[in-house]
Amino acid sequence: MTVSPGANRTQTRLFEMSAAQKRDPDYFPPLHIAAPLGLQHVLAMFIGNITPAIIVAGAAGFGYGSEDPSELIYLIQMAMLFAGITTLFQTIGVGPIGARLPIVQGTSFAFLPIMVPIVAGTGVSGMSALITGAIFGGLFHALLAPFIGRIRFAMPPLVTGLVVALIGLSLIKVGIQYAAGGVPAKGTADYGAWKGWVLAGSVLITTLGFRFFAKGLLATASILIGLLAGYVVAISFGGVDLSAVGEARWLILPDPFRYGVEFSAPAIIGFCLMSFVTAIETVGDVSGITEAGAQREATDKELSRATLADGLRSLTGALFGALPNTSFSQNVGLIAMTGIMSRHIVTCGAIFLLACGLVPKIGAFVTTIPIQVLGGVVIIMFGMVVSSALAILSKVEWSQRNMMIFGVSLSLGFGLLLEPEALQHLPEMPRVLLSSGLLPGTFLAIVLNLLVPHPEEEGAETT
Repeated sequence: MTVSPGANRTQTRLFEMSAAQKRDPDYFPPLHIAAPLGLQHVLAMFIGNITPAIIVAGAAGFGYGSEDPSELIYLIQMAMLFAGITTLFQTIGVGPIGARLPIVQGTSFAFLPIMVPIVAGTGVSGMSALITGAIFGGLFHALLAPFIGRIRFAMPPLVTGLVVALIGLSLIKVGIQYAAGGVPAKGTADYGAWKGWVLAGSVLITTLGFRFFAKGLLATASILIGLLAGYVVAISFGGVDLSAVGEARWLILPDPFRYGVEFSAPAIIGFCLMSFVTAIETVGDVSGITEAGAQREATDKELSRATLADGLRSLTGALFGALPNTSFSQNVGLIAMTGIMSRHIVTCGAIFLLACGLVPKIGAFVTTIPIQVLGGVVIIMFGMVVSSALAILSKVEWSQRNMMIFGVSLSLGFGLLLEPEALQHLPEMPRVLLSSGLLPGTFLAIVLNLLVPHPEEEGAETT
């Protein structure tokens, strides 16, 4: 059977876009193109979106291995549901809310150094203080929207790179703990057992194989494929229990004020301070999207609208038990790789996330993944967070001034994170805020960067 040249040209037009169409956020490709590309965006962020909920639940004591996984399932569902809702706000927009750009939203890693100490060992009851802090943090984040363009100067690459590095370094041990069997297994013969490392290793090897040697969708979804490979190995070991999936419902609706309200000054202040940091992160992601996809700078209106959507989602999502969100940088990289700027493609992915968020059986299935398999995923993800910090820091001119600011801030922040007992004589509020390491390190870097003169200014003063 032969195909005419005219038919070939028609088929090519179905799968190709012009350069102008690729750069146009308002261009809506045919659905058979938009749907798989939207799914690609979801695959790139899916595991990263639900991981913070799993880590918070584990720190609180109702995560993996708990008798009742219902609260963990609920947190996972809310992560998916509100990621979809906020992504729709960013792509479609409502009045001044949303940038009308292909921005993918998801649960933020940045708040984990704040959230984990708040809920550590408290069980479900500890979620009330965390969620109340998230409500105030979201409100503060939204209030920053009109001024976001004016405060960007306070977070240059020197500071943002430090922040991302501290986030990754503060969480990188979680992957090793999970691969070894999780904190509950510490002190037992199961912790560090060879089966756990086989499961984690299978995830690492499969992920790296697909990421480096596959192309297109398979390369983009390499982490998810690696997780599935580890899951299959776990099944062969008899380490998967699917009973939770059978018991879970088919439909769930958000439960307002599920965890109640508890006013905790450390939580509220911590969330507000971190909201400033994540607001700047959103600005960076929006700028990255417009520069990579449309070859232009982001407008002040786009930055303000994106920040407002970010903050309002964190606020409203917290009312239903969802953890704070932010724009996802890996999806910015995906746009840079494909060069396709269409916001409607991301809308298709957001609809898929919404559907996942309403079906508890999906969340229940996630809880059947052995913690060692998840450990392999987390090792990769938090390692990539540190790598992205290095990419940001590569833009810094490493003068003696900048090296000193970065070194002192990193030393203080990471040191307090490693040795929180050094603050045991402080009152509760400063102890909680400082022991995260992230807040004192970030604050010191911002202050020093604003106050310490640049080398050329020093030379001008001495002449």
